[in-house]
Amino acid sequence: MYKTVFSSLIVAFLVSISLSAAAAPGKSVDSMSSGEELTQAQQSAKVNLNAADVETLSRDLSGIGAAKAKAIVAYRESNGPFTAVDELLEVKGIGKALLEKNRDRLVIQ
Repeated sequence: MYKTVFSSLIVAFLVSISLSAAAAPGKSVDSMSSGEELTQAQQSAKVNLNAADVETLSRDLSGIGAAKAKAIVAYRESNGPFTAVDELLEVKGIGKALLEKNRDRLVIQ
């Protein structure tokens, strides 16, 4: 009798493991696709150099932290609005590589 109960428990355990293993990839694929859509939406959003605040610049641009974002805003306040994306090179701490990495996300409006 103990053998029958024990074998039934083992079978039930193995079935539950296989069902949970089969269901797990579906959940992770769904969550990954949602995350990918969000990332693509964030990347497709353009950042207006003449209107973006420090938080927006540091959040939406790659390689731009709070200090560089503050430098961008300070440059804009002291020199007026940007007339071209390449003018960003005039900001201390912004080099050609950083500009090229973010060029497709930047607009002047």
